[in-house]
Amino acid sequence: MSAPAEPYSLRSRLSWRLISLQAVLLSTLVLLVIGTLWGSGLLLVDRDEDRVIDVVQWAVARDAQGELILRPTEDLTRLRAEVPDLWFIVRDRQGHTLSEGNVPAEFARIGGALDHISQARLGWQLLEDDPRKPAARLKRVNTDAGNVQILTATQGKMTGSKAAFGTALAFIGIVLPGLVVMAIATAIATPMVVRRAFAGLDTTADEARRIDFRERGSRLSADRLPLEVVPLVTAVNDALKRLDDGYSRHQRFVADAAHELRTPIAILNTRLESLPDAPEKTRLLEDVARLATLAEQLLDIQRFDQSRNPLLRVDLVALAQGVAADLAPLAIAAGYELSLDSATGPIEVLGDRAALERALTNLVQNAIQHGGRRGTITIHVGRASTIEVTDEGDGIPPDQRTLIFDPFYRLAPLDRGAGLGLNMVREIARLHGGHVSALDGPRGGARFRLTLPPAPLAE
Repeated sequence: MSAPAEPYSLRSRLSWRLISLQAVLLSTLVLLVIGTLWGSGLLLVDRDEDRVIDVVQWAVARDAQGELILRPTEDLTRLRAEVPDLWFIVRDRQGHTLSEGNVPAEFARIGGALDHISQARLGWQLLEDDPRKPAARLKRVNTDAGNVQILTATQGKMTGSKAAFGTALAFIGIVLPGLVVMAIATAIATPMVVRRAFAGLDTTADEARRIDFRERGSRLSADRLPLEVVPLVTAVNDALKRLDDGYSRHQRFVADAAHELRTPIAILNTRLESLPDAPEKTRLLEDVARLATLAEQLLDIQRFDQSRNPLLRVDLVALAQGVAADLAPLAIAAGYELSLDSATGPIEVLGDRAALERALTNLVQNAIQHGGRRGTITIHVGRASTIEVTDEGDGIPPDQRTLIFDPFYRLAPLDRGAGLGLNMVREIARLHGGHVSALDGPRGGARFRLTLPPAPLAE
């Protein structure tokens, strides 16, 4: 199994690839320009004249009559062999001249016109004249024959070494600075372009983070997105639609099953009520009550999930009194005393009365089921918009006080509860902007505290 691919930065990858592409294109352009000039003859050797001048300078001498002559030096012999079209003119200040090779007519006629010039380069405009026209280099130097003027030139296309040297100079002088400038511009511009191109993607990501599984019909917007990303967003929206459809089918199944269970549960409860009083009857009635509670919880989950009733002012004291009155017979039959401890005045919150009543009912039923069938179950309504339900059972281990609010979680594997009541309490608390927590009871049992935001003061 191959390892998962590491995520990468699109900004960095685009920047480096653009810089590499620009470097290749710019280098190719320079090589094409040099190759074109070289192939057309526009690049001619124009630096060998200095070597010719140096060699001739050390070969020039005078004979007994004072005429200019050339000594047969090794450098001169080698130069004549390497440059078949070698030519040069040597002229001293007295007008004596010495020439060798096929001197171009343009330079042969110069004579003493440039005696006052110490050095110069003579030639033609590269693009306007024929590149085959000869060019020359003039330089006055000191020799064994005295100070003389040497005029020379060699022709021919640039050699491989000189072409490489010229290419290197072109790269350093043209490609490298241009590449640096483009790299800087790319490093600055690419993040800006990517950020602007994917600005809509940030908005879509925020929409995805705000999607709540309780709210069906949520879809991601494809506005202001690159065309390359639209198929991904479309696929995600299709997946969300399939999830919505599957969740709706699941809801309908659960709701239908709960409705179908209510009738046989009611019939069973009626038949049990008609039996003579006995311990088994009490246990059976408790089991049926838990079964009825489970069916009601499943229906409540559907109701709370599908509807959002407007939040109205609810008096927690009155709500606790009603729940205590309804569940007192069940608590007493299970062996408990049920106590209500509340303030004398109303304590109001903004909420859904039916949902809050169901939450408190679930907390009391949870205490009846897990309180050990002994002691007192106490409902306390606090001034800080809190409702506490306390029992005197075995309590809840600290490491499980968060897990018990997960759906279908049970403290003991053989627990007869469904594991939905506390989860529903947490969801109802969240619906109202509050929270529920499990704490230690004052007498070693469990204490559940439901905290709700208080209602604003009436104007």
